[in-house]
Amino acid sequence: MALRIGDTAPNFQAQTTEGQIDFHQWIGNGWAILFSHPKDFTPVCTTELGTMAKMKAEFEKRNAKIIGLSADPVDDHQRWAKDIEETQGAAVNYPMIGDPELKVAKLYDMLPAEAVPGKRTAADNATVRTVFMIGPDKKIKLMLVYPMTTGRNFDEVLRVLDSMQLTAKHAVAISCRVQSWARPASCRSSSSCTRPITSAPAPVSAIRTERRWAGFARVST
Repeated sequence: MALRIGDTAPNFQAQTTEGQIDFHQWIGNGWAILFSHPKDFTPVCTTELGTMAKMKAEFEKRNAKIIGLSADPVDDHQRWAKDIEETQGAAVNYPMIGDPELKVAKLYDMLPAEAVPGKRTAADNATVRTVFMIGPDKKIKLMLVYPMTTGRNFDEVLRVLDSMQLTAKHAVAISCRVQSWARPASCRSSSSCTRPITSAPAPVSAIRTERRWAGFARVST
C-alpha cells in the first residue's frame, strides 16, 4: 500500500526493546517520530541512533515520542544498544522495534510486498531508511527517505515538527530560511524584527504570531 502525507499511519503491534506495543496506543495524544534502519550495527545508523538519544529531550518538550525500527530481532537491538552507547556516548533511551519478518517495513511501503525475510543484507533493505512524522490525529505529516550513505539531519526533523505544530494552530506558512521558532526577546513586542531567527528552539507555546516577522507569512483563509 502506497503511503502519502495525510494518510492515516497504519497501526501495528510489535515487539520492541521496551516490550510489546500497539503503535497507535503508544503514540497516544501526542506526536511521534518513527525512523527506520535496514540492519543492526550499520555505521551510519549507529550515529543516528546516538544522535536521537541526545535529542530526545527536545522532542519531549514538543510532546513528541521517538521510536526506531530495524529489520532485525529485538535481541540484536539490545546488543547494538551497547555498541551505540560505547561509540556515540549516549544510551538509546527510546524503544526500538524488532522487524525481522519485515511486517512493519512492508506495511509502511518501505519494502515491496514480495520481500522475503531471512538472510538479508543491509543493501537488500536499503529502502528501510525512512523518517515518518505522525500527528496526534494519527495522520502522516512528513516522510523523508535517505540513502544508506548519508546520515539523516534530525535538526531538520525538529524544525519541521515545530513548523507543523505552529501551522496546525495558526494560519501561517514557514519559510525555508527559518531555523527555529524562538523569537529573540527584543522582538516579542515589536513588528520591526526582520532578521532570520537563529536562537535555540523553543516549544510552540512560546511563539507569538500576532505580527509578521522574517520567515513567516500569514495565510488567507
